[in-house]
Amino acid sequence: MEVDAQTRCAHYQSDRDIIAIKFHCCKEYYACYYCHHEQAGHPPSKWPRQQWGEKAILCGNCHHELTILEYMESKRCPQCEHRFNENCSLHYPLYFDRK
Repeated sequence: MEVDAQTRCAHYQSDRDIIAIKFHCCKEYYACYYCHHEQAGHPPSKWPRQQWGEKAILCGNCHHELTILEYMESKRCPQCEHRFNENCSLHYPLYFDRK
């Protein structure tokens, strides 16, 4: 799966689709859930709430790492100010255990 310099993949390609997510199961960064599914060879696991302080989000614009909480509370990268895709919050249940 090709990923561009700002972490965009074939599944998400807007100007704001610039984050990669470190998956809890393998501690590897992937551009999205679908990329992980196609490449990882194992099922994903979700980040438990007590680990949301871990750096697991990579800004594809400046490569700054954010904690999960920082990302959830931000509309932009705190380092470079590039806007994130606010619709990504609809996919939080795929990555983060909300319990």
